[in-house]
Amino acid sequence: MLANNIYIKSPTTGDQVPLSAFAKWTTVPVRPLSISHQGQFPATTISFNLAQGAALGDATQAVQQAMAEMGAPPTLNGSFQGTAQAFQQSLSTVPLLILAALVVVYLILGILYESYIHPLTILSTLPSAGVGALAILMAFGFDFSLIALIGVILLIGIVKKNGIMLVDFAIAAERDEDLSSEEAIRKAALLRFRPIMMTTMAALLGGVPLMLGTGTGSEIRQPLGYAMVGGLAVSQVLTLFTTPVVYLYLDRLSNALNRWSHRGGAGHGTDDAVKQAAE
Repeated sequence: MLANNIYIKSPTTGDQVPLSAFAKWTTVPVRPLSISHQGQFPATTISFNLAQGAALGDATQAVQQAMAEMGAPPTLNGSFQGTAQAFQQSLSTVPLLILAALVVVYLILGILYESYIHPLTILSTLPSAGVGALAILMAFGFDFSLIALIGVILLIGIVKKNGIMLVDFAIAAERDEDLSSEEAIRKAALLRFRPIMMTTMAALLGGVPLMLGTGTGSEIRQPLGYAMVGGLAVSQVLTLFTTPVVYLYLDRLSNALNRWSHRGGAGHGTDDAVKQAAE
């Protein structure tokens, strides 16, 4: 055989050693010991590790861009598994989760106040909280991960209590004290300012240790803390000014719709009376 006729000088003894002593020559093609399948198709797993300080979202985008630049044939399909797959699935369901939370909150508030308009006033406090959470996450280089999503959902429950305090007090003042909507919401803003500030600062300061904490597991806690602190800070500054304005405009809209519906009903009643008189 060819391996028996080739000799190599040993670096230790200096003697000639046949190649067959440490190598094997064969004409049989190399075959894999096992072939993995996924959905009845042959599959190959390629693993990757994240560089120091790199985010999983950036890594998945880089992998997808590399596959697009390779010009892979249409018959070659690629998909993520493990942590990357869970990350993509969580991102795909984020809008549905937030929408479901908003719908549930609107239904509960609508049942509580027996109104279609006042729940919108309370929900108007949420956009500022979402903007604050996303802004502080982007400023400090955090991805919108599943933990950050949990922080946003927490904000939905924490921030809307500001609107509930104002709207509930204003509705009670209009009903019990016969105040106008402007006077009622002004009185609510004055008397509920301290409770709103105290509850918001308690929640905000409770998120500071999560935001600034280091050590084992801090990479999970920090996005939650940043989302809470940023959302509460921005919403606290804005909602004290925007909620009364939204309340007044939506109250005027509600009154206009009520007058329009009453006019329509009165018009039909007048037509029926005219028809009965003619008969």
